[in-house]
Amino acid sequence: MVTTLPAAAAAQTGPGRAEVLDQVARLIDLEETMVEQMRAEALGAPTRGVVAYGEYQSGGWWTTSLMNHSDSGDPHDVVIGDGRPRPTSLLEAMPATARFLDSLGLDFMYVRLARLEPHSYLWEHRDYAELRDTGRHRLHIPLVTNPSAVLVTAGARVHMAAGALWRLTPSQAHGVCNTTGPDRLHLIADVYADDAYEALAARPHLRDGDATDLPEMTAADRAALMGRAGQLAELGFTDAAEQTLLRAFYTYALPEGGAYDLIAELHTGRGQDADARRWREAKAHLLARP
Repeated sequence: MVTTLPAAAAAQTGPGRAEVLDQVARLIDLEETMVEQMRAEALGAPTRGVVAYGEYQSGGWWTTSLMNHSDSGDPHDVVIGDGRPRPTSLLEAMPATARFLDSLGLDFMYVRLARLEPHSYLWEHRDYAELRDTGRHRLHIPLVTNPSAVLVTAGARVHMAAGALWRLTPSQAHGVCNTTGPDRLHLIADVYADDAYEALAARPHLRDGDATDLPEMTAADRAALMGRAGQLAELGFTDAAEQTLLRAFYTYALPEGGAYDLIAELHTGRGQDADARRWREAKAHLLARP
């Protein structure tokens, strides 16, 4: 059901790629026919899912469960939790996807379909903080994507191309955007660490073009960005001002939480101390920092 990467296809990660590779990597190539079957099943699903974890996003992030901990098998129960999951009614109607998951032989924690609409963002965050401290990993199988749909982590933009199974380390700070569309649709599986996973993940790699370094923000860039956000805030468009600064995470290699710091600075400069405090608290919450 899956194919390993031929030795000749392995790409050099290049200088400065080690940190990115630690956080996101290709693991294996997948059979094209199998991906096409899973894509058809996902696109034919009778539901787009539900919007969850709203504090992490701009809107446009929809999820539906294929394996969860609901006794009812409801695919709209999308709260992530520990334990051995059960197939939902949606997975029971997706036989090719079920066969693929079974072929991996992994110890699953949770499996879902995740859709990100055009012009949508998942803000910088960490995952798993609310779960017990045990070895676990997140696997992505892109089913529908486009070049503007990228993961940002470790100061780089990574396009997770279709045709491969990818590993993400979501306990590290990251964000996702789909700036132009069409929809980005991924099969995402959270799994526990075991021998089967270690065998699957034995050859993490990136190919040329997978990752692009983001530029550092210069003093002039910063002044222009804060100026635009300040103008929007003065006109009463506070949400637009905040999102202007949040999107800087996808444009520049900011320090961790840097976009949240810019928003707090904006509000402090306008004498809005309560709003500044709210964004400092949001930074601590989303990045799982004390």
